[in-house]
Amino acid sequence: MLTGFNHLTLAVTDLNRSLGFYRDLLGLRLDASWDGGAYLSLPGLWLCLSLDSSRRPAEVPDYTHYAFSIEAGHFVAFAQRLRAAGVREWRDNRSEGASFYFLDPDGHQLEAHVGDLASRLRACRQQPYAGMTIFTDE
Repeated sequence: MLTGFNHLTLAVTDLNRSLGFYRDLLGLRLDASWDGGAYLSLPGLWLCLSLDSSRRPAEVPDYTHYAFSIEAGHFVAFAQRLRAAGVREWRDNRSEGASFYFLDPDGHQLEAHVGDLASRLRACRQQPYAGMTIFTDE
């Protein structure tokens, strides 16, 4: 039986550029690096950057993305810092909680989101999605 999320590996084409993005711009801690990759972390997240010359952005991007949590009080400054750094946005927020959707240097679709599953379910109890059934009591 699975016990939780273990790690996320992202294929990158330029390790130094990606380290600058994830460590210096987003603030992840660099735990280890080597010629072909790096391990970074946040509380509850182990991120592996793996140098991969075959990495190609999706021809037709979909909604698949990786979301990071951010406190409401830091959200506006965070989004402003990324915009000032020229980080590209890929979507406008359409759901509960503030969200900033942005691309990393290799085109991975990321999100900074205020809220969690509990706050999302509270909002969905008020306005459920079409055909939605909520199975938890909280």
